[in-house]
Amino acid sequence: MKLLVAEDDRAVRTSLVRACGLEGYDVIAVTNGAEALARFADDRPDLVVLDVSMPHVDGLTVCRVLRAEGHRVPILMLTARTATGDRVAGLDAGADDYLTKPFDLDELFARLRALARRALVADGSSAERGHDELALDDLRLDLAGRFVSRGGVTIDLSKTEFDLLELLVRNAGIVLDHATIYQRIWHYDFGPDSKNLAVYIGYLRRKTEIDGRRRLIHTVRGVGYVARAEPR
Repeated sequence: MKLLVAEDDRAVRTSLVRACGLEGYDVIAVTNGAEALARFADDRPDLVVLDVSMPHVDGLTVCRVLRAEGHRVPILMLTARTATGDRVAGLDAGADDYLTKPFDLDELFARLRALARRALVADGSSAERGHDELALDDLRLDLAGRFVSRGGVTIDLSKTEFDLLELLVRNAGIVLDHATIYQRIWHYDFGPDSKNLAVYIGYLRRKTEIDGRRRLIHTVRGVGYVARAEPR
């Protein structure tokens, strides 16, 4: 998904760009509200993260302008202000959610995923795309809604985790090498010494092997990974 980040603090902005990029978002970063409005008009992002206090045009004004123009894009406000009145002001301006600094990146990603799911349901995209599902054993992937469940239990996945699981399940029974997975998911081969893929495979295993369920993602040593349901 395309993510617009408007943050005037260079350290925070750099951190967000890097972390969100690794999470799989296509990040557009700007330093003030005026740039945010201009880039929104040009790039039409799927999600917006706005710092409240920015030069030229602040985040609240950006939010009000977007809503006045009829844009329904999900907006997450960031601020160092903790007073209830400040949070209310952000929500009244049209923001969908509010996160105070300093924040945990995992919480930020969880909130963005929730906003994306809400927007998908609100605009009827699920109905328009139809029901598209992948299945492996008792694992189910709803591609339109980007929901995953196993044995009827919902599994919360990040964008990158979902994309990786979808790639493996779509190619169930086929061993995918490291280079292929890196190119398909991250569009870059990090090389044989990178542990990035192994880390995400670990995440998926922990989340999909809930309640002692059998393993679906297997390692093929020296090659890569394969999704398959072993005989019971």
